Amino acid sequence: MGCRVGFREQQQTRRGALDGRVALVTGSTSGIGAAIARGFVREGARVVVTGRRVAEGEAVARRLGPDARFVAADLLDDGASRDVVARTVEWFGRIDILVNNAGTPGQAVSVTDLDLADFDRALAVHVRAPLALIQHAARHMLPRRSGSIINVASVSGLRAGFSGPDYSIAKAAMVHLTRCAAVDLGQSGIRVNTISPGPVATGIHAKAVGAAGAAADEVPDEPLFAQFLPQFQPDPHIGRPADVAATAVFLASAGARLINGENIVVDGALSAGRPWSVAEAERTAMEQAVQATGG
Repeated sequence: MGCRVGFREQQQTRRGALDGRVALVTGSTSGIGAAIARGFVREGARVVVTGRRVAEGEAVARRLGPDARFVAADLLDDGASRDVVARTVEWFGRIDILVNNAGTPGQAVSVTDLDLADFDRALAVHVRAPLALIQHAARHMLPRRSGSIINVASVSGLRAGFSGPDYSIAKAAMVHLTRCAAVDLGQSGIRVNTISPGPVATGIHAKAVGAAGAAADEVPDEPLFAQFLPQFQPDPHIGRPADVAATAVFLASAGARLINGENIVVDGALSAGRPWSVAEAERTAMEQAVQATGG
């Protein structure tokens, strides 16, 4: 009995990897952002959830409990980046972690047909807004010479053809924004890293084909992924928001203190190359075609 009580006490007093930290997570009303916010709270952080969808954001904050607050923000507004950082510091007294996760899907069009207004919007959402947030958050981190900034990009920023050109170009720029910020802010103890997820079962895929808002979150991505993913991704596991959240928790923790300026790819080897079985089947088909022609 004594041993069991001691174990329970140990569980209750376990320190989380992010105990005492304060985090701001953008684009956290659903999907990957909400999973990251949940993972941070579980590890002892206090979290500010932000996004444009008020009802969804308030619901996420309620589910996370007293260690979470929600603030509505459209980060295309330059003042919003300053305001969400200021609100975070006002509520919790500091900011230790910034996660730039807010995003929009790409336009599935040819480069020749890409609307330049859509391109400008992609850069504003995925590059300009994260840069503004980094500027405002870093000003609070610099006096303590400590902080972790995480930009959520995509394998589309590493390999062309997985998404529309506007999204792919913007995510590639985000990866390099990380490097530029890391070599600058790293001198003052602030780490800046990227997470590049592969296909993850979230509503952003439904949004890309026209579903809007909360309706997109209800579209069941996993059956579609299970049907098509084996052609492209060697690892059979379907990516889930929790996979990205676990990576974010690690990068935000002291365990990652020497990881700076890196791009952590969470894609089941999608960007490493094609599944061997697919390539092998194509080679076999080619051999058979050559033999059939008498070659």
